[in-house]
Amino acid sequence: MDEERQQLLRQLPDVDHLLQRPVLLTWQERKSRQAVRDAVRNVLDERRQAILAGQWDQPFSGDDFDRAVVSRLQAEETGHLRRVINATGTVLHTNLGRAVFSPDLARHIANLVCHYSNLEYDLASGKRGSRYDHVRELLCELTGAEDAIVVNNNAAAVLLTLSSMAAGREVVVSRGELVEIGGSFRIPDVIEQSGGRICEVGTTNKTHLSDYERAIGEDTAALMKVHTSNYRIIGFTESVSASDLARLAHDHGLPCINDVGSGLFVDLAAWGLPHEPTVREVLDAGCDVVTFSGDKLLGGPQAGIIVGKAAYLDAMKHHPLLRALRVDKMTLAGLQGTLQTYRDGTAVCQIPTLYCLAQTKKETRERAERLLQALHTDDLPACVSLRRVDDCVGGGACPDAVLPGWALAIDPYDLSAEKLEQRLRQADIPIIARVQHCAVVLSLRTIGDDEFPDVARIVREALGV
Repeated sequence: MDEERQQLLRQLPDVDHLLQRPVLLTWQERKSRQAVRDAVRNVLDERRQAILAGQWDQPFSGDDFDRAVVSRLQAEETGHLRRVINATGTVLHTNLGRAVFSPDLARHIANLVCHYSNLEYDLASGKRGSRYDHVRELLCELTGAEDAIVVNNNAAAVLLTLSSMAAGREVVVSRGELVEIGGSFRIPDVIEQSGGRICEVGTTNKTHLSDYERAIGEDTAALMKVHTSNYRIIGFTESVSASDLARLAHDHGLPCINDVGSGLFVDLAAWGLPHEPTVREVLDAGCDVVTFSGDKLLGGPQAGIIVGKAAYLDAMKHHPLLRALRVDKMTLAGLQGTLQTYRDGTAVCQIPTLYCLAQTKKETRERAERLLQALHTDDLPACVSLRRVDDCVGGGACPDAVLPGWALAIDPYDLSAEKLEQRLRQADIPIIARVQHCAVVLSLRTIGDDEFPDVARIVREALGV
């Protein structure tokens, strides 16, 4: 072992000495001495292993060690799943939980789940009811569908649809639409798991209507279209529209299934984003069954939503797989509240996802200026400035869309941007940010106004003020 590592190891104090530090004495009053002792030992062990592995070359700092121990103790108090502040500028950040609920929706959910509810009870007849009825009418009204079912995510929606409609038979789908939908889950895998067989047609970049027509045979169960919402193929390309595919399917007495991925009820073009087909548009095009997610562009809870012709959905309601995929009362409460805002015409101001997408560049700059004032930068050991950024939708939606916005760029004097980012990430309320051009960048699009005081406090603490 080289002398430098030995010196770093010798600097590490013993446990009893560290337990006398003022911050940790305060924590011993809040928790047991043994709990704080265990946290100190764990952080010491981690630091020791990092030094031995050559991954730590900083001299011992009591303040830095205090922060590490306190962070561990706070994590134990709050649990592993925690609230974070999204400063990345990615609106539907899959790793950060995608769609965020409004306070009104959270209160609506709490009111329902903190009491008994009529989850499967028909108040009119006094008999057992269906949990799916609570959102069925809203979904049918908003999309124009004959019927609707909700399961636990969109992969489950596709699985139930195909298991009910195509088990043991062929599903005709374009090679250019055999997408991976995240987490290594792929449409071909879902089709095969359902018991259906894939009949691939066309090529990666070009599929014609005649490709589908030639593939139709006695064993064909359905024609399927998958919206390529999480990537774009540009250049020498061609695909078949939903209306043309549905017309071909009906000419041969077959159903047309369309997985649109992100459920969308409003036209994004109003905010300068590329047009994405809404669920109503896809149904109006003639598709018989449409599946989509609840927690992406719809802005609600994680759910897989199936809408379409009543005859097909009635068969799904009697499929044994439905019980394994059913949603609970919290999901239904969240989805019901989300759908009600669309029905009432208040979705853009009530659903945080849509509010974030609708923010103009001017609005994000004004909000960045307000956060800059809240930071009181005069005594900060850092250069803090406004910076233009390109935010994105995320969640696999609108992959080529750019949302111009503004951010705060923090370039610390006494530590690296990477170290500041780590401190923000390990704060009592973690701030998830980007490092760009030697500065920590906090994008305003995804930071709520109510989070400004916490952001200001955490940034100042991370900078040692």
